[in-house]
Amino acid sequence: MFYIFVLGTAGSGKSLFTSMFKQWLQEKEWNVIAINLDPGAEYLPYTPEIDVRTMIDIHELMDRYELGPNGALILASDLISTKLGEIQEQVEEERPDYIIVDTPGQMELFAYRKSGPFIVHGLRGEGKVIVFLSDPWMLNTPENFLSVMLLASSVRVRFKLPFLHLLSKIDVAKEEAKKVMKWCYNPRLIEEELMRIPDGENYLMYTGLYRYMLKKGFIYKLIPMSSVTRYGFPDVSAAISNLFKGGEEMAG
Repeated sequence: MFYIFVLGTAGSGKSLFTSMFKQWLQEKEWNVIAINLDPGAEYLPYTPEIDVRTMIDIHELMDRYELGPNGALILASDLISTKLGEIQEQVEEERPDYIIVDTPGQMELFAYRKSGPFIVHGLRGEGKVIVFLSDPWMLNTPENFLSVMLLASSVRVRFKLPFLHLLSKIDVAKEEAKKVMKWCYNPRLIEEELMRIPDGENYLMYTGLYRYMLKKGFIYKLIPMSSVTRYGFPDVSAAISNLFKGGEEMAG
């Protein structure tokens, strides 16, 4: 069993990717299940085989502890870790090849509280990978590009697992996606953009940060994709396969 943990910036399309990538793999005759770890999700574009909303009720927590929505989400996210044994038991009953784990929409609840890494490392399987989504609008200025790359790097450091960075929604943000991909593969272009920052102090900060991240491998080669058109899914599959099985194709 191999786990694919889906994280990313707000609105990047984590749940839609979970839904469509699951369908795509199933069409290739792989046994794939989805786990929803977002206790506050009002709507999901798929039916999860394992759903924390059946184990933890946000509204009950709000009533019992007199919490607002954010406080209840924080408590619920921590309570998920107490359900780890139940989740693992359900996974083993399903006997899947792959488990796609859809994490909370508010990424910080999962990535930066103790419960997130506890769950990720506590689930038993043959391999695990973090798939991080961000959309072109979040990356379309040099400052945003560096900020999101830094955020992705912090997630990678936090979980200490193989890591892929996907550029989502390229079907609806074509021009922005082209620009971001050029920056990703030609470091000189980002430097040229940073030179236009009028504040000299900020210019030095951004260029210094960028050069350090580039040197240390934290400027990721993004995989462009669309969950709507499924463009890029073969590339995503191949990249995950290389991490899991040394290149054995998931798509069969």
